[in-house]
Amino acid sequence: MRLLKKIFFKSSQLSEVGNFFVTIEKIIGFKPITLRYYEKAFTHRSSNKTDDNGNPMNYERLEFLGDSMLSSVIAAHLYNEAPLGDEGYLTKMRSKIVSREHLNELGRDLNLIDLIESKVPSSHFGENIHGNIFEALVGAIFLDKGYVGCEQFIQRRVIIPYVNIARLEGKVISYKSLVIEWCQKEKKQFYFDVFDDNGNDGKHYFGVKLSIDDKVIAKSRATSKKKAEEIAAKRAYFAFQERINKI
Repeated sequence: MRLLKKIFFKSSQLSEVGNFFVTIEKIIGFKPITLRYYEKAFTHRSSNKTDDNGNPMNYERLEFLGDSMLSSVIAAHLYNEAPLGDEGYLTKMRSKIVSREHLNELGRDLNLIDLIESKVPSSHFGENIHGNIFEALVGAIFLDKGYVGCEQFIQRRVIIPYVNIARLEGKVISYKSLVIEWCQKEKKQFYFDVFDDNGNDGKHYFGVKLSIDDKVIAKSRATSKKKAEEIAAKRAYFAFQERINKI
């Protein structure tokens, strides 16, 4: 009986590994060589896993590596495709492509969150988990296939479907920065009043009131101060859009 249990358990594990291999292959577009890189890319720190050397096994270090690879490949693409762009222009365009909002969109489109191994329910993850896992996946690809393989993946999954330079030129990275820049140029007083605004669902929310020249222009509510301020700034931007766009 014990032998049968061991055989069944082992075959079950092999089946899970096989399914993971097939799923990863569909996402990245080629057969992975070293599967453990990808397993690490989808392991949340709450799993408390370690490798053979006792080092933490989760996606956070791969996230750092993937972020660097994305910046490098995107920078090279912009350098070649926008020959008239100066350093400031190229930096701003790269920021739009690798913005947290855009990386989250990429992660959601690939349903990467479904592959995460975690002891924390997915409903408890913040919005940035999608982008974090996407960066970790890029890092895993770099370790597995080198720069060329990583560049090919970024071309296929990021640049070709999403990078339109003409469209990106008009994309706003941060409404908060735009509003602040406009207020400073026009010598207007502005203030983000941040306060706790919790609901009945057990989550911690922050409320924000954005005032310009002592008048409340926009209000918002979100699960982080940064997000709440950005939402309020976006609403203020549309209230003053014509004037702000002149700066």
